[in-house]
Amino acid sequence: MKDEGQSKYYRGLEIREDVCVGCSHCMKVCPTEALRVSEGKAAIHPELCIDCGQCYRVCPTRAIRVVDDDFQKIFNYKHRVLLIPNLFFSQFEEKMEPDIIASIIGDMGFTEICPVEQGVDYLIEEMNNYIEKSSDKPVISSYCPAVVRLIQVKFPSLVDNIMTLLPPLEITAKYILTKYEEEGVSLDEVGIFYLTPCAAKIAAIKDPVGGYASPITGAINMDLLYSKVMLAYKQKNFGSGNIKNDDNITSNAIRWSTTKGEANATRGVSLAIDGIQNVIEFLEKVENGDIEGVDFLELRGCDESCSGGILVRGNRFLVADNLHKRASLAPWVNPNIKDYRRICAPYIRFDDVQPRMFMKYGSDIKVAIRKMEDVRNLIKLLPGIDCGCCGAPSCESLAEDIVRGGKEVNNCVFMQVKNEKQGKLKVDEAIDIMEKIWGKKYDS
Repeated sequence: MKDEGQSKYYRGLEIREDVCVGCSHCMKVCPTEALRVSEGKAAIHPELCIDCGQCYRVCPTRAIRVVDDDFQKIFNYKHRVLLIPNLFFSQFEEKMEPDIIASIIGDMGFTEICPVEQGVDYLIEEMNNYIEKSSDKPVISSYCPAVVRLIQVKFPSLVDNIMTLLPPLEITAKYILTKYEEEGVSLDEVGIFYLTPCAAKIAAIKDPVGGYASPITGAINMDLLYSKVMLAYKQKNFGSGNIKNDDNITSNAIRWSTTKGEANATRGVSLAIDGIQNVIEFLEKVENGDIEGVDFLELRGCDESCSGGILVRGNRFLVADNLHKRASLAPWVNPNIKDYRRICAPYIRFDDVQPRMFMKYGSDIKVAIRKMEDVRNLIKLLPGIDCGCCGAPSCESLAEDIVRGGKEVNNCVFMQVKNEKQGKLKVDEAIDIMEKIWGKKYDS
């Protein structure tokens, strides 16, 4: 894996250098300009990466992989619990009923499965109280970790608007762990694994914001498990698994991962926006003060929310539609709501989210201001057409790279031509610069 420098941030995506061809597709779609091309390979600025998965979607050589946990890790525990999003069941044909899927998962080695959204009903109570009391409006949902990290990187002035309540994933996990503890089971024997539809949630589990330590043991790739379930079903190799299936879940909980799932459950004026570019466009309006009278924003990084996650095998529109159909048949009342309230109340909040912008120019404010001025001056010299030939996604990002060190003005092909005409740069030197960016494609 190739990174631009060291980072304390965990990432759910990495680049396989042996497969990467330096095509720059990933660099062009990254919403936070976290990718560069150097020596003919894509490289990641870890502090800028939000694990949204846009690069994963467009990579033509599958050089970008999801950093999930080894499936065999589950066997380190006597009690092996799988937290399953309801959208997983909604990818299969109707004849593959949830009980069949649960049986197959039991054959694989899990001892219990539980809907990850079980904690939603208690969260709804806390959310509405939080929104009502908050002075920072609109309150922004903390459900989608890619959006939370997007705000940290691109919209630091809005970090105080992020709702500091844990998402259902963490609430349900803590509830299950506490129930085992109350039954006298050693917590060393309990492994709680999350079946994830995206890379951002892997990063959120491994490296949570707000000083919170997740009780979740590991993340299982949803695409991988889907393939395993389908293979077992087609081979009719299932039915022997003995698994505990706590399938109590309400209509609101099933709809939670769909667009408007949160917004429809909150009081006051709420808006729901999905798709990372749509989210960025809307956050720009919020930051500029163009949005008034809105109490709550449900922001999701993927189109059709989690149904469009990069590890979801089914068509996102059909998956979302199936979720709504399942929700229409589900009960409205969670029989465990009092128990959730008792167990989860002490820890449902986390600390304020901090911006990530400090890493661009260092923590010294005076130095950072001077470097920002240097960037503005460099941008005036560059052509401003964002062609990407320099190995950076935009002229502004090249200017930032130059100021931070490691890149030079002559990385820009237009500056090369200008300096060649003025006799400040030789042709061989220009060729050498481009080969350092894109690699030597042919032997001389």
